Amino acid sequence: MLCFLLVALAFPSVLAGQERSFRWTDRYVLGVERQLSAGLTFADIDGDGDLDALVANGRHWPQPNEVFVNNGAARFTVSYQLGTRSATTYAVPAGDLDGDGDIDVVVANDLAENWVYLNDGTGLFEAAWPVGPEIEPTRSAQLYDLDRDGDLDLLVTNRGASNGFFLNRGSGRFGPKREFGEPRGSTIAVAVGDVDGDGDPDLVLANRDGQANHILLNDGSLGFAEKRTYGTGSDETRSAALADLNGDGILDIVNANIGEPNGIYLGDGSGAFSHGTMVGGSEQSYALALLDVDRDGDIDVVVANVRGQNELYLNDGSGTAWTRTPIDEESYVTYGLAAGDLNGDGFADLGFANSSGPNVIFLNVEGRRNRD
Repeated sequence: MLCFLLVALAFPSVLAGQERSFRWTDRYVLGVERQLSAGLTFADIDGDGDLDALVANGRHWPQPNEVFVNNGAARFTVSYQLGTRSATTYAVPAGDLDGDGDIDVVVANDLAENWVYLNDGTGLFEAAWPVGPEIEPTRSAQLYDLDRDGDLDLLVTNRGASNGFFLNRGSGRFGPKREFGEPRGSTIAVAVGDVDGDGDPDLVLANRDGQANHILLNDGSLGFAEKRTYGTGSDETRSAALADLNGDGILDIVNANIGEPNGIYLGDGSGAFSHGTMVGGSEQSYALALLDVDRDGDIDVVVANVRGQNELYLNDGSGTAWTRTPIDEESYVTYGLAAGDLNGDGFADLGFANSSGPNVIFLNVEGRRNRD
């Protein structure tokens, strides 16, 4: 029997003028299965105006990936498998790949082909074609218009093999792999954004296995040969994200680290970053979300941990002073994290993808609430 503890932890909201809390009950789950979930994506897959959930399952062992349909109130009352294949999936990034106005999905797998799944317009998906012939140890994938031609391209990171980006030909079919980073790097994630202010997207790499984290500057033609190191040089980094944390109009870096404090590095606009502010302790941090949780005008940080409480760090607006609040009294094996307004109230809610545990939703609500 599925049974969980309600968590309601308060933090101040300047906009609302009242306390807010993250609220969870046993109704806010993505099914009752306990898969090896590694990733979670929120997207409006059926075009009804609310965010649905896509769950990546399996990691190193094939399991079916899943779709959960939102009823508009953050209750996921309909679910089905994402296609008919079971796979060793780490990520399911979503976006309109073929320009037909609905949301498609890339299924990114460990040591198996990565596949494009096209939406039939109603939220049902069918495997269309592989991204390429490569069979690699993929750990993350994301969609971004790298070449600024109006369609979504794909970036894939591989642990122990070369990373690559694939340019969309406009139909959802991708061109050949173009490598970035080290040939046998241990890149777990990549963040994309213009860190040097020259108008083109650069790459920030999160590396493990004693390898330094790198910033790869775009030469304007999608060449990423110029490399800069940031962090300690030997961080065990599982995730990286970019946002303007101090309101100066320049992108900053947040890293989720394993067994060491998480790093926050402020950018100077030239592609260089400060030595950083460290938050947390020796948590096993695996995923990040950057968002304005309390709508006070600055970006806060949510950290997902393995075998530890997931955490919220509230920003005081400077990007250097952070107030920690645990999100959940439970300790899960959280591999993935998604944020979005699931119930249409204007505040971002959270979803956690847990390996061998329930995948759970936390609503961002006003005041302190009791269990329904």
